[in-house]
Amino acid sequence: MPDPPGARRLTLRHAANGATFSGIYHNGREADPVALAELSEVLADTRTGKVRSFDLNAVDIVWDMGRRQRFAELVVLSGYRTPETNRAVHGAGDSQHLRAAAMDLMIPAAKFEAFATTAVKFARGGVGLYPDQGFIHLDSGPARQWGGDGRAVMARAAPQAPRKSAAEMRIDQMAEAWAATRRR
Repeated sequence: MPDPPGARRLTLRHAANGATFSGIYHNGREADPVALAELSEVLADTRTGKVRSFDLNAVDIVWDMGRRQRFAELVVLSGYRTPETNRAVHGAGDSQHLRAAAMDLMIPAAKFEAFATTAVKFARGGVGLYPDQGFIHLDSGPARQWGGDGRAVMARAAPQAPRKSAAEMRIDQMAEAWAATRRR
């Protein structure tokens, strides 16, 4: 049976713990609270397991980017973070991850530039480009862009957030991977 008109279907897999969500989270008229609760569990803090209701606007941004770029599945490196986890991975003090309003998505190198360019032109929320680490940050905060190597064109003039060094990003990735092993 085909999806209802306007339905928003999303398939996510969390790289750190293997948790998945695949289904319709919005029927075209309203969000499905059960599906959003399931999504929030998949996007829980990987270090502590703490769940926070994920921001629907952030989910919509990720859904729209996945649809525009024809990704059958999006791989999440980081969703919600507790303040403790955010400090452990050297996240920004006012990170949208703390509000359950941001996702870091693993993007294959061959698709990185096209995904980045589309995300920046889309101009819905924050876009952090980390080509050396293979991921893109998307959030539902104010429209802004940071990182990358200058190939992506800014959609709107906005203040840029400070860029993390390659060493800080590797530490973030190691912290997420270590957190995943602690739960096994």
